[in-house]
Amino acid sequence: MSSDDSRRRRRGVGTEAVHGGESRPRAGNAITTPIFQTATFVFQDTAELVAHHSHEKPREEYGRYGNPTTEVAEAKCAALEGAEAGLAFASGMAAITTALFAVLQQGQHVILTDDCYRRTRQFCRTVLGKFGVEATIVETGNARALEAAVRPSTRVLISESPTNPYNRVVDLDQIADVGRRHRLLTIIDSTFATPVNQRPLDHGIDLVLHSATKFLAGHNDMLGGVILGKQGVIDAVRECQGVLGGVIDPHAAYLLIRGLKTLHLRVERQNASALAVAEWLAAHPRVERVHYAGLPSHPGHDIARRQMKGFGAVVSFEVKGALDDASRVVDGVEIFQMAPSLGGVESLIEQPALMSFFELTTEERLAVGIKDNLIRLSVGLEDADDLIDDLGRALG
Repeated sequence: MSSDDSRRRRRGVGTEAVHGGESRPRAGNAITTPIFQTATFVFQDTAELVAHHSHEKPREEYGRYGNPTTEVAEAKCAALEGAEAGLAFASGMAAITTALFAVLQQGQHVILTDDCYRRTRQFCRTVLGKFGVEATIVETGNARALEAAVRPSTRVLISESPTNPYNRVVDLDQIADVGRRHRLLTIIDSTFATPVNQRPLDHGIDLVLHSATKFLAGHNDMLGGVILGKQGVIDAVRECQGVLGGVIDPHAAYLLIRGLKTLHLRVERQNASALAVAEWLAAHPRVERVHYAGLPSHPGHDIARRQMKGFGAVVSFEVKGALDDASRVVDGVEIFQMAPSLGGVESLIEQPALMSFFELTTEERLAVGIKDNLIRLSVGLEDADDLIDDLGRALG
């Protein structure tokens, strides 16, 4: 490394969003990365094939093992997170399941905090359980329970911050410390935060997971996931991906690249609008409680201020009343649209009790922490005043 390189400061998130991971010149002298819509790649002769397999001349071979468009998306995500390498998948679930298959084996043990994405918990408890991997779920933020859960066979610690739907904030330094002391691979689902608001690798976390469907792509028009971290671990996951096959397609990778270029602008706007909405809701007489880490009343506010640059676009709140009262609010809005997912330019609203836990009774939902009167908002790019007026009419 030259002295000029060593003195170069870390580029800002906006610069990395626009230029990170992209070399110059691009194919055909295009200013944007082209979509390489091909399933396989041609070798000119046997010598080139041999050079590829002997790692003398790395290049693409077959779509399941790599694609130039996908590689740019992976490199751009890695640049934003400050990671050595990244790997893109067909969905966020494909990312976490492939990573866990790659690093765990029979007889080992994984720990998850109880606010991790419910499908991740389900995978660890049911699918991994069939292969002889045990899973323990501990209360988010309970340091004593976390330490007590560690066994000699524990290999992986998974958490999420902020969490869904209550925006609980995990102390990343504490998670990383537990991982170091017990030699565990630590994984943080940072989908809600994005690299704009939080960079877990800077706190000593090993792997960062994103559902790229959400904020990274940002337009509710693609499915994808990324896992980011040190080169050696990512290489091991890549080998497993080649077997399991959960790769992102080139067009989705292109949409991810396009979305990433405005990520910093979108997230900064969403941070500001979500905070305004949360403060307004907190003062409304028909709202019982607001769950947003940007509010001083939130139990994770101090940790969030320490490790986050912004508090995100997801605001959850409880209306005064029961299931039907919350449903009337959801049905009463006009700008917010009722749909699952989050992180796009359109503002979304949902009632978790009906959207994600419909098959459970009220008692069963309460047992997993979901209240019937809970509403979750994903604040988009509309004017904050219009969103507040919309909620005001529905609540009124």
